[in-house]
Amino acid sequence: GSTVRPSGSIAATASRILPSVVTIRVKGVDAAGTGSGFVMRSDGYILTNNHVVEAAGAKGTITVLFSDGKSSDASIVGRDESYDLAVIRVNRRNVPALVLGSSSAVVVGDPVFAVGAPLGLDSTVTSGIVSALNRPVTAGGAGASSASFINAIQTDAAINPGNSGGPLLDMSGRVIGVNSAIARVASAQSTDGQSGNIGVGFAIPSDQVRKTAEQLIANGKATHPVIGILIDTTYEGEGVKIADKPQKGSAPVARGGPADKAGLRPGEVILRFDGRTVTDPDEFVVAVRAKSVGQVVELTVRRGKAERTVKMTLQAAN
Repeated sequence: GSTVRPSGSIAATASRILPSVVTIRVKGVDAAGTGSGFVMRSDGYILTNNHVVEAAGAKGTITVLFSDGKSSDASIVGRDESYDLAVIRVNRRNVPALVLGSSSAVVVGDPVFAVGAPLGLDSTVTSGIVSALNRPVTAGGAGASSASFINAIQTDAAINPGNSGGPLLDMSGRVIGVNSAIARVASAQSTDGQSGNIGVGFAIPSDQVRKTAEQLIANGKATHPVIGILIDTTYEGEGVKIADKPQKGSAPVARGGPADKAGLRPGEVILRFDGRTVTDPDEFVVAVRAKSVGQVVELTVRRGKAERTVKMTLQAAN
């Protein structure tokens, strides 16, 4: 029988995009690992996760394996721990690149598929749906820095260690996310403390990826927006509470920061951020991080029983 598949099917789309998805082998001084990535510009720029390449350090090597069996050495263009993204480059031209889609247009239930090298198995395709949006997760899995915190797309397409850095795609082959983390069952005992796919994987949304990748290519580093407050993590009511008192020598509201300029005070409760109800500190942090430095945002704040809405301009974290 014929091996031609109808356009719009996973089979047809996967065969078209596989040449753009790569396996990344990293050797560091004291660590080695495998991850995934994809070509984002045909002049050799490849996108992956920071946690895939950081083991290379200053003295390690990064090898990129293409689906045609060819391999190339890569160098790091820039990496960012906060968003768990990195851009590397190979000395190859005219490599087919994938298109970054619009993650803001994605809805729960959309069909998606993931491509990468789970468990070192190159060019693996798995499929599922978007299970949830705006999930605050720590990227990079066990032992990852709590600094890498993403506003993730959740999917039930099988994601395993090694899928990290590979694309999550819509049915027309546009990248809507970069696979970055998997949920783990606490009791899953295995040799390296990692569990495999349990039907819950997380991807960094493409809108964030586009912004950070452009900054990494232009400057070698990325900026992160902040509003300049400390959050009271013990508070259990609705919304997110600004701390009442200083923590480790830092003021609850940073002087001269966006929150200070907008008149926010210690002990006030933030109920909504840009129209979205916020219920927990992690969710609030990733909502802020999903914005851009210099963007104007709107917060609904409660003091006592009185509510007010304020606007503020996000500043870069130093």
